[in-house]
Amino acid sequence: MKESVGNPLHLKSVNHISLICRSVEESMDFYQNVLGFFPIRRPGSFNFDGAWLFGFGIGIHLLEAENPEKLPKKTEINPKDNHISFQCESMGAVEKKLKEMEIDYVRAIVEEGGIQVDQLFFHDPDGFMIEICNCDSLPVIPLAGEVARSCSRLNLQQLMQNQNQQQQQHQIHKIVK
Repeated sequence: MKESVGNPLHLKSVNHISLICRSVEESMDFYQNVLGFFPIRRPGSFNFDGAWLFGFGIGIHLLEAENPEKLPKKTEINPKDNHISFQCESMGAVEKKLKEMEIDYVRAIVEEGGIQVDQLFFHDPDGFMIEICNCDSLPVIPLAGEVARSCSRLNLQQLMQNQNQQQQQHQIHKIVK
């Protein structure tokens, strides 16, 4: 088995996700008014319709489909489908808002070691799955057996730094031998 190397591409964070959509305007409305993203400047050199939005430390790039009528339309909300997940402050508030906006959703619960994580899944206008959860209560436990930490970005960064330091020390130890 190949030895794991901490961060071989020296990644820093997720920058954006790109989504093909039937209507840039309809998708922009959803990502702004349902999820709270805001539009940002998109380079003028692109020769196709689209829009860029930003929020919560991540960009969403909307790309208008060349043949929107050929895009498959998903109707069943399946939590096992491709999705992007957002942590929230109050699951109750999210559920109330989705009901007010008449957005269909599916609830799910994950339990691990006495910790319960609530999840709500729903689609954007093109059927891309969105998850809202209180996932930060679930600890991130590396398979290598490190100390459990919560799923916050700060704790995850610290965990990755610790793993990188351990791997560097291991590599130095191998070189010294």
